[in-house]
Amino acid sequence: MRIPPTWDTEPLFKKLKNMSFPEMEDMAREIRDYIVKIVSSGNGHLAPNLGTVELTLSLYKVFPPDENTIIWDTGHQAYTHKILTGRAKSMNKMRKFGGISGYPSIHESKYDKFGVGHAATSIAAALGIEKARAMKKLNGETIAIIGDGAMTSGIAFEAMNQVKTVLSKIKIILNDNGMSISPSVGQLSNTILNKVRTAKAYRILDAKFHDFLRKNDLEWVSEKVKSSLKKLFLLDNFFEDFGLKYIGPIDGHDIKTLVRAFESLKNIEGPVVVHVLTKKGKGLPYAEENPTKFHSVSMIDPQSGISIEIKKGVYSYSEIFGKVLSIIANEDHRIIGITAAMEDGTGLKYFHANHPKRFFDLGITEELCTTFAAGIATQGLKPVVAIYSTFLQRAFDQVIHDVALQNLDVVFAIDRAGLVGEDGPTHHGVFDIAYMNLIPNVRILAPSSLGELSAMLKSVIGRIKGPVAIRYPKDSEFVDIMDVLSTPPLKNPFSWEKILEGKDGTILAVGSMVKVAVEASKKLESMGIQVGVYNCRSVKPLDMKALSVISNSPKVWTLEEGTMMGGFGSSVLLKAPALRDKTEIIGIEDNFIEQGTREELLEFAGLSSKKVIDRIVANLKAEVQEG
Repeated sequence: MRIPPTWDTEPLFKKLKNMSFPEMEDMAREIRDYIVKIVSSGNGHLAPNLGTVELTLSLYKVFPPDENTIIWDTGHQAYTHKILTGRAKSMNKMRKFGGISGYPSIHESKYDKFGVGHAATSIAAALGIEKARAMKKLNGETIAIIGDGAMTSGIAFEAMNQVKTVLSKIKIILNDNGMSISPSVGQLSNTILNKVRTAKAYRILDAKFHDFLRKNDLEWVSEKVKSSLKKLFLLDNFFEDFGLKYIGPIDGHDIKTLVRAFESLKNIEGPVVVHVLTKKGKGLPYAEENPTKFHSVSMIDPQSGISIEIKKGVYSYSEIFGKVLSIIANEDHRIIGITAAMEDGTGLKYFHANHPKRFFDLGITEELCTTFAAGIATQGLKPVVAIYSTFLQRAFDQVIHDVALQNLDVVFAIDRAGLVGEDGPTHHGVFDIAYMNLIPNVRILAPSSLGELSAMLKSVIGRIKGPVAIRYPKDSEFVDIMDVLSTPPLKNPFSWEKILEGKDGTILAVGSMVKVAVEASKKLESMGIQVGVYNCRSVKPLDMKALSVISNSPKVWTLEEGTMMGGFGSSVLLKAPALRDKTEIIGIEDNFIEQGTREELLEFAGLSSKKVIDRIVANLKAEVQEG
């Protein structure tokens, strides 16, 4: 896909300095069209990037990224940043194996000052960067761009609370579109920011107040006195209570207004918040109307937004989780659904639709969600916390201290476990087995299919005492939905299932790897090698009875879509000493895995059936040679 002819010079941001406002508006249209073409032809984040085009252009005109340090929060709003900083030609390979990341990465560009993928890190990172640069006496401003959804996260509040303490001069741009992925929740968005968004009187009175001080030669008045006087006449401002100067709210799609606002920052010494109002999906009617649906997309018709990959009868693990949980909750009124700004992504939208009074979206607050669930569990209710594997990492302490230590009945539905594909290393859920495995009282289950997920949920939720984690991949299957939803509970979810016999060895496969193991076993059989397969649905506790039988196998391979360090295979070696000399662990090496399709990454990580076959054949040949 060709870049527009006007983008012949890179990095493109250098052109902005001498551009007129009409020229910048033309460039905004070109960039917006290019983003739509790039995203609709592959995959990526559509609506959030369409909302930040004018914001990025205006900011980089006033504060060029080669002279200033600009930190983007989360990163799914930074495609214009990538285009302006010399990566327009590389966007065709964005989020593809061997291509560039869909997020800012310090390994990719000198203009990406801090790697991101998880929300709410920008202010904290900018605070540290700004202080380090001040100590080194380096010039240039340090600017953090954060979305209003990310502002609900604790780390953002913690960072703002320390800005004045460490005498920081950072500039914070609040990109306020009323959304994270789903609509933003909580008092910050619904009450505090909404008051400021709509308070024209605030802006008028604020300007008159400063004009009054200037005309009456009162600009010498201390900041504390100024603050007190303002509060007599003006709305209380959330950010000014943190000691931050406040500018806004500003139309985030008016380039002239944005440029003038950013120019004014040059004359302000201390820390400032610039409140910018943007529209997610700006310029694309179907994305504006449904920004949640078009937050992230696969292949779509750029004109209509209609997916060109829809397959009837194909359901994701997230969808089945949400539908089955809703069915269980029909009968058990103790069930509570909790998520961290991921109602759609986790499938809890089905639960919310049917049980609105028992559904809680607490914003981008994984720690809060976990402790909130712990509190609910102390009262005899049955909370189910649905969070992506990579995001649950943020609540590690709360899982240990608030849930496991008290042995509370909390179910963690760990979505996107394993290699998620194009979102890359910031989103791969490859650590959850390891980090949940080491926590006492926590049990870990991994379904091998949509039907088993349905059965597992029915076996555990509301029935099992203590914390349970159920991990499942970002994957889909072609199924009869009624068959899946009607699957009966498992008799014992903590027992393993022998699927295939094998005299030459046994594969102990976890979750998504069961299908890989079965496929590998059948192909090996055609080569004259008989390898058995166990569905090790219970990662913790291990099925010691099954392991006792498996100890008679001449060779054992453990197979998991997770890190080998501290994972399932490590547990097998620890708990079954008799297997140590004849067991090979197959999993993800001690590396971060880049982006690509799920199939490409499984192949790269050695977890495809072909790579598993190669590994087994090599092992068996080596043993014959040694023998």
